[in-house]
Amino acid sequence: MTEPTSVNVTETTKTLSVGETYQIKASVSPAEASQEVTYTSGNTTVASVSSAGLVTAKAAGTTAITVASKVKTSVKKTVTITVPAPAAEPDPTGGE
Repeated sequence: MTEPTSVNVTETTKTLSVGETYQIKASVSPAEASQEVTYTSGNTTVASVSSAGLVTAKAAGTTAITVASKVKTSVKKTVTITVPAPAAEPDPTGGE
């Protein structure tokens, strides 16, 4: 079986608003290697990621999503997710 040499993603940084989602598109090189990857969020309070690579922004902050080859976990790429603080809008609940 061909060993993976690198993980490629379409974007290495992404800015999302709270509640938005983003699908990470990842591939493994060379093409003959297993294309299976795992996704891990460095801070699930800011953004979570599904096993299929769907990122959901949860709160303001920055986190790294690590996309790693399932067969060789040392082969990985990081996607930085930034969630800006929401614009100051009147609080419909009347404060804290």
